[in-house]
Amino acid sequence: MNYFLKITALSAAILLLTGCGSIISRTFPGQGHGNQYYPGVQWDVCDGPWRVLTIIDLPLSLVMDTLLLPVDASHGPYE
Repeated sequence: MNYFLKITALSAAILLLTGCGSIISRTFPGQGHGNQYYPGVQWDVCDGPWRVLTIIDLPLSLVMDTLLLPVDASHGPYE
């Protein structure tokens, strides 16, 4: 039972962090690095201490950034 609880908690944490680069690059000033299109992917590929987690997040940010492409086209660079 304890093993099942750990797996469930880990799965929930991973699902809650999906698209993290997309969210960070659009909400916190300066995290978008001035990129208008696909700022979440650009945030994921930059060097940083979270490099291991961004490998997991990169495909999810790619999907999220693609869905938000019309918003990015009307918004302009995220600086």
